[in-house]
Amino acid sequence: MISAGDEMYALVERLYPLCRSITGDGVRATLDIVGEYIPLQVYEVPTGTQVLDWTVPQEWNIRDAYIADTAGHRVVDFAASSLHVLGYSVPVSATMPLAELRGHLHTLPEHPNWVPYRTSYYKPAWGFCLAQETLDAMPDGDYEVCIDSTLADGHLTYAEHEVPGQVPDEVIVSCHVCHPSLANDNLAGIAVATFLARALAQQTPYYTYRFLFAPGTIGAITWLARNAERVDRVKHGLVLACAGDPGRLTYKQSRRGDAEIDRVMRHVLSASERPHQVAEFTPYGYDERQFCSPGFDLGVGSLTRTPYAGYPEYHTSADNLDFVSPEAMADTLAVCREAFAVLDRNRRYLNLSPYGEPQLGRRGLYEALGGRSDTKQAQMAMLWVLNLSDGEHSLLDVADRSGLPFDTVAAAADALHGAGLIKA
Repeated sequence: MISAGDEMYALVERLYPLCRSITGDGVRATLDIVGEYIPLQVYEVPTGTQVLDWTVPQEWNIRDAYIADTAGHRVVDFAASSLHVLGYSVPVSATMPLAELRGHLHTLPEHPNWVPYRTSYYKPAWGFCLAQETLDAMPDGDYEVCIDSTLADGHLTYAEHEVPGQVPDEVIVSCHVCHPSLANDNLAGIAVATFLARALAQQTPYYTYRFLFAPGTIGAITWLARNAERVDRVKHGLVLACAGDPGRLTYKQSRRGDAEIDRVMRHVLSASERPHQVAEFTPYGYDERQFCSPGFDLGVGSLTRTPYAGYPEYHTSADNLDFVSPEAMADTLAVCREAFAVLDRNRRYLNLSPYGEPQLGRRGLYEALGGRSDTKQAQMAMLWVLNLSDGEHSLLDVADRSGLPFDTVAAAADALHGAGLIKA
């Protein structure tokens, strides 16, 4: 049977050739494919719409682009890779000498066979990205330059997927859908988010989970502007990016630093004994910086493997299908599922028999543990839960303080609740 990691990799393979940007048909095509895996509610926000301090820009679409020599040979060809064109390039049709063309060319001299990813979203410009070795092989002379693109009034497109929970309080999971052929940043994030949504839909989660598939920065800002009146429902959140590379997991904390999602992620990563790091919040990175802007200050952190700009392949053609793996994406997905399992079960309880230790044997609680390989651990978990169920401490507090596994603590709480000794 095909594994979740292999399925996610197959999704990345399908999405990889598409030319995405912050607007346009590439985003729609991407969402159409994701919509084959999970149902999506797609939103179209018109050009010119004011969203907080920003304005939805004109929509960009591109059909073809190339640089051809005098023999008609395409030295640089958009059809070979969507990275070859500066994102949001205005249309161009001209013939010019290489000396003039050079000012519109972007390379990576330190990696001469890689193509960089560059954009010019909010300043009209045009250009090509190519390997330094390709540029070095171009002789002086005239070149035909063509960028068959349009910048016109249209829409910004984003989508949501909701997994209904037992309560209306929400956990948001966000990933950006604006990057072109970059497998780790962020097709792997899209794939992990998609399969996380599928996994949660097979359960009955406590929280309502809202998945956001939106272009970076302007997409998150647009969503916040359109949902400002209901954003107080968002109790926790996670931004997923760079989810498929071979590096160790990195969790970047929310602006608060002590939000429940921060504590959950620290606990889960530590308890799993996976190689990982926990980073402090900074107001740069992915869309956690929008959700954590001071006016919203939501409890939203970010989970990646190697962080943005932390690997040489970042924003280059080397971030390709060989750079990501099913195993890495499966590991990222597993951590997300473990974290949300803790988040969903983390409660504060009140001991209904707080004066002295209640008699557990009389209530059959000790007998219920008979035959378990972790009988002593389960018994200690009951005592810890009883002692810290003062309405102030959560089950995560109990697990952290006692050093016991969260699942054992949560099972003890279920047993004590069933016996009428604690209440939520």
